[in-house]
Amino acid sequence: MRQVIIIGSGPAGYTAAIYAARANLAPLVIASSVEAGGELMKTTEIENYPGFAAGIQGPDLMLEMQKQAERFGTEVVLDDVTDLQLDGQMKKVTLGNGDVHEALSIVFATGSAYRKLGLPDEERLSGYGVSWCATCDGFFFRKKTIAVVGGGDSAMEEATFLTKFADKVYVIHRKDELRASKAMQERAFSDPKIEFVWNSAVTGITGSELVDGIDLTDTVTGATSHLDVSGLFIAIGADPRTHLVHGQLDINPDGTVVVDGRSSRTNITGVFAAGDVIDPTYRQAVTAAGSGTVAALDAEHYLASLPRELVAGAVQPARVEEVEEKPNEEAA
Repeated sequence: MRQVIIIGSGPAGYTAAIYAARANLAPLVIASSVEAGGELMKTTEIENYPGFAAGIQGPDLMLEMQKQAERFGTEVVLDDVTDLQLDGQMKKVTLGNGDVHEALSIVFATGSAYRKLGLPDEERLSGYGVSWCATCDGFFFRKKTIAVVGGGDSAMEEATFLTKFADKVYVIHRKDELRASKAMQERAFSDPKIEFVWNSAVTGITGSELVDGIDLTDTVTGATSHLDVSGLFIAIGADPRTHLVHGQLDINPDGTVVVDGRSSRTNITGVFAAGDVIDPTYRQAVTAAGSGTVAALDAEHYLASLPRELVAGAVQPARVEEVEEKPNEEAA
């Protein structure tokens, strides 16, 4: 039996693990067999994460987070959760290899997955001109011509933000009108750097090492065309990874897990949620990390409220190395 199991290994999951481990909770992180590290494993240069003045590669950042968590006694398992039983005081986590782990508390930090176009070269050119995050990657397209695909608020936000860097931003939309709010539409329409390409679907991405263009198909006539661009930002939405908790945790209309105010507490006692799985708006590594901090602290406070004899039966911390530590003076 564990004191806490953390499901997810993105910034939220590993930050929760760092805090939980330093609180001597001996956390177990279920990191996934194929997507360990989360979406940042698909990102190249990250320049907006605090503490890295020269920037850092996404996979390198996640590896450092994992090493930091393990340094304080976190155990990381590279497997997938196939079943969760969250009712009752003892939570059960079943893995793909058949192992069943029990814990007094759970931090659910499975993140979200950006929706993709499903094109053959989409994955190959991810990080080399194909992006799902203007805030993360916009700086790399200074004075370039780029395209944004999508018609909702997120697409308009991405396009407007990218005009700070790019000389030209095409917005590609399958229909002849947008889904975005009127205010977001007016802002995009009034920007001289933005040009709309209506009734068009992106059906191909070209480039050997870097994106150099996109193929378009007219959704009305079927005619095809090519657009020379240096980057393609895909803004057709993201889906929180909540399939494991459907029917157990309360879910918002936007698909995120419901939490109590600014806390990480869900509708089930002892279960906490953090990161993109509760955040439909910002979806940044740094906000996810902060959310992971909240979840770890909430879990710590919850465990402290349980009978001592119950907690005593959980796995006790076993530091892999003796770390020189100062007293934990910070409140967060």
